[in-house]
Amino acid sequence: MMKKHYFLFMLFGLLLFVTACNNSSDLTKVKVAEVTRSIFYAPQYVALEEGYFEEEGLEVELQTIAGGDKVMTSLISEGSDIGLVGPETSIYVEAQGADDPIINFAQLTQTDGTFLIAREPVENFSYEDLRGSEFLGQRKGGMPQMVGEYVLKEHGIDPHQDLNLIQNIDFANIASSFLSGTGDYVQLFEPTASQFVKDGNGTIVASFGEDSGYVPYTAFMAKKSFLEENRDTAKRFTRALYKAQQFIQKTDPETIASIVQPYFEETELELLSASVERYQAQGSYAENPVLDEEEWNNLKSIMDEAGELPADIKHEAIVNTEIAKEVMNE
Repeated sequence: MMKKHYFLFMLFGLLLFVTACNNSSDLTKVKVAEVTRSIFYAPQYVALEEGYFEEEGLEVELQTIAGGDKVMTSLISEGSDIGLVGPETSIYVEAQGADDPIINFAQLTQTDGTFLIAREPVENFSYEDLRGSEFLGQRKGGMPQMVGEYVLKEHGIDPHQDLNLIQNIDFANIASSFLSGTGDYVQLFEPTASQFVKDGNGTIVASFGEDSGYVPYTAFMAKKSFLEENRDTAKRFTRALYKAQQFIQKTDPETIASIVQPYFEETELELLSASVERYQAQGSYAENPVLDEEEWNNLKSIMDEAGELPADIKHEAIVNTEIAKEVMNE
């Protein structure tokens, strides 16, 4: 009798294993390239950790590719299916006359995500304090740099005349360059900004997100051909994202931080929580995936002000809001 029970137990275990394997193989694989690893992208990590993508039958393979131009290269060469990067990159590609345009289909963040870090403590900071300083900026033509320049000009500072603007450092090396002694001020994303403060390497003196207002800062995008051939996949992806966006809006920073901590193993939970709280407070996380025309025009205005708008690319040319709206209306 015991042998019979043992045999049935083993058979049951084998059936579970086979079923699990079959379920895994049933998932649609999607390769996603994010431009950086940041708590700024918390909804994406929540969707991954809470199983929202799996619920939609998707197996998301996430890779970090530093630099918007490199993410575009990955998309165009089909090294990735979906890119998470600033929409300005899709404008650059379209302006070059792309045969297969890059289409923005789901917005993730709606403000700038960088903070202004001063090397030394500054009392009662004013943007006037930047005059004559050495400013370690972001990549020329990228959203962080363009928004940064926009904010400085709004406060009467010419970034190319009133300070020493450094723009020849690769995105991935900006934080380490500041640590090594380059610059009096630097733009950094969270949780790096809070880590700098904790370690005594700088002080947060301003938020470019608060000072610039709403702009479609980061979005999920894919080649037009991918969206046409895999529309259902894109819709399921967006549905999972929207669920995570709703979760972010109603959940406390501590809970969110604990969920996404596996993506920031070297960062203390307390710092992650503080970072989430900052982004929630300034409305950085988009409430839904729709990238509307008003936001698109704000983006183009900032690009134009920075002298980086290569062409007046219309909203309808490279933005798909149908998928997001369908998901929201379900």
